[in-house]
Amino acid sequence: MRRLPCAALGSLLAFGCGEDPPGQSSTFSRDQLLDPATCAECHPAQHAEWSGSMHAYAAEDPVFRAMNARGQRETGGALGDFCVGCHAPLAVREGLTTDGLNLDDVPAALRGVTCYFCHNVESVTGTHNAALKLANDTTMRGSIPDPLKSKAHRSKYSPLFDRRDPRSAELCGSCHDIVLPSPPAPAAVHLERTYLEWTEGLFSGKTGGELQTCNSCHMLPVPNSVIADVPGAGVRPARYTHDMVGVDLALTSFPRRAEQRQLTEQMLDVTLRSEICLAEVPGGFVLEVLLDNVGAGHRFPSGAAHDRRVFTEVIAYEGQTRLYQSGVVADGEPVVGHPDPELWLLREGVFKSDGSEAHMFWDVASTKNDCSDLSRPGCTIPGPVTIDKTHPDFYVTHVSRRFPQTQVAQGSPDRVTLRVRLRPVGLDVLDDLVASGDLAPAIRDEMQTLDLLPNRGLSEVSLEWTTASAQDPLYGFERTLPGLGVARCVSNARR
Repeated sequence: MRRLPCAALGSLLAFGCGEDPPGQSSTFSRDQLLDPATCAECHPAQHAEWSGSMHAYAAEDPVFRAMNARGQRETGGALGDFCVGCHAPLAVREGLTTDGLNLDDVPAALRGVTCYFCHNVESVTGTHNAALKLANDTTMRGSIPDPLKSKAHRSKYSPLFDRRDPRSAELCGSCHDIVLPSPPAPAAVHLERTYLEWTEGLFSGKTGGELQTCNSCHMLPVPNSVIADVPGAGVRPARYTHDMVGVDLALTSFPRRAEQRQLTEQMLDVTLRSEICLAEVPGGFVLEVLLDNVGAGHRFPSGAAHDRRVFTEVIAYEGQTRLYQSGVVADGEPVVGHPDPELWLLREGVFKSDGSEAHMFWDVASTKNDCSDLSRPGCTIPGPVTIDKTHPDFYVTHVSRRFPQTQVAQGSPDRVTLRVRLRPVGLDVLDDLVASGDLAPAIRDEMQTLDLLPNRGLSEVSLEWTTASAQDPLYGFERTLPGLGVARCVSNARR
């Protein structure tokens, strides 16, 4: 691919969004548009946000690189471009890599999921594994029906970018649904299903809800904004942020790390509704914790749910004395393999052909998400399906767990705290990659443990039960629990 000298590129950027440079075309070439730095001249806000996003980070992520390196080695190269096809799609399509093992030799402008890769998509050709067709022209597509005629590039409206059109979810879903190739995997398992989960839920508009596409949640509006920083552009009703925040966070020095964490926390804080119920029984008490997925348009956790680790920390106090606890895990301690027998862990279960747990995705032959079966690992919370409370499917978003599970905790608590905690990738996964020599040990220490705090800034726990809060007319209530009788309950959402 032809690369422009920096000085020449700089002169083009100076003129590209306004008057034509003397003796040169008014439209950037395709080679120039492949470089996100070209976009930054006219779209500085979008470029700055994207530069700190997981899209920009996708090919830099040391966990991705470690998994890809190990997968190539353990499959004898049969993994091919399976990973890098989504993490550095332009590098693959431009013929600069076939397996992602030489990404350091690929120009930085062609690593990650770039402006051109998304905004040049002409059509979606499948439901998974980056099935996107690029026009490979100098037309940048977007959601504005009457785009400003630009001297930098041609512009065109496409429903694939319009949050009001369900086809925009197809664009995102093509990369955010993953089907394993078989071989090298034992079976063609639908491993990541975020788009499929959305199509089956309330937010897709198919079950009576209002349509909310992927970018409705992951690209927030900035009202009354300028889309392009050029003369005559004018103010549009809104532009949409390009942070594209989700769950993952950068583990290396990268732009906007603090901002990404803050945005991630804001999204997670409103994802789950939770309840704590306390039933006093002969000899002590039993707790029931309920988690309700009210905010995600898909399961929670989703995406690489086999690597996610969501767990609950439940502590019952009498004064300052701890009467019972479960899920108390230090930030640097793995959750999987923790000695707490009652720890409640949300993740997808993945298994080899012989039924044993799989540790790496190329060994996966089957998956499990059924929260009702505790005999094998695997439990994620479905997304909303209906707003009709009389419909049985209204309650599919509710999952609950009793503490203790088979005994009675002794004492009479006056306070119970709940923390819902999340690690984007489990420390056990990272330890496995460190042990195989594919991941630097220092990266493990960068994995953060996030807390879902609906009252962030006011409370350090997701929910707190007290005698007083259980009697609050807005947040407290009574419920009859099978086998336990009447329990006093509190929720973090108004009844």
